[in-house]
Amino acid sequence: MNANAAADQNRYAPPQAQVGDYASPEAAVEPASRGVRFGAAMIDGLIVTALYIPVIIAVFLNPTPTFDPAVLVSVWGAVSLIGAIALIAVTIVLVKRNGQTIGKKMTGIKVVRADGSKASLGRIFWLRNVVNGIPSAIPLLGYVYVLVDHLLIFSDKRQCLHDKIADTIVVNA
Repeated sequence: MNANAAADQNRYAPPQAQVGDYASPEAAVEPASRGVRFGAAMIDGLIVTALYIPVIIAVFLNPTPTFDPAVLVSVWGAVSLIGAIALIAVTIVLVKRNGQTIGKKMTGIKVVRADGSKASLGRIFWLRNVVNGIPSAIPLLGYVYVLVDHLLIFSDKRQCLHDKIADTIVVNA
């Protein structure tokens, strides 16, 4: 038995395997364009704004002035509240399932971790929304924070500050 054959059969030798190039998941994802992200945000904003339309109609276009405006506003306010609850439920399902809001689903983009893996609902809710919302609630400084947050989309990775905080990116779905 020669030396190479003996080395191949050595029980105490470390395992040997062919190692090829490793393609990271990060290389497989393409960040969504700034315009598509803006479009998705506009769609989401329009949906939320539509929830206020019944209240606006009740206040400004009261068809029967004989009714008490407070009763009319409370009825339409209840309609808006039911719509908001339905929107929240649909958004939670979509975000948990695919990392998408309604606007992101319509524009074909989604939120994933920076390494390309699925982002959890908790990460998206807490880090992208709640933690990011706290500084924006500070009077005056909040406006600066929101401006900086959104201007960072012009970086090479197209990550806003809330993306960096949550270690997420928005990619084509």
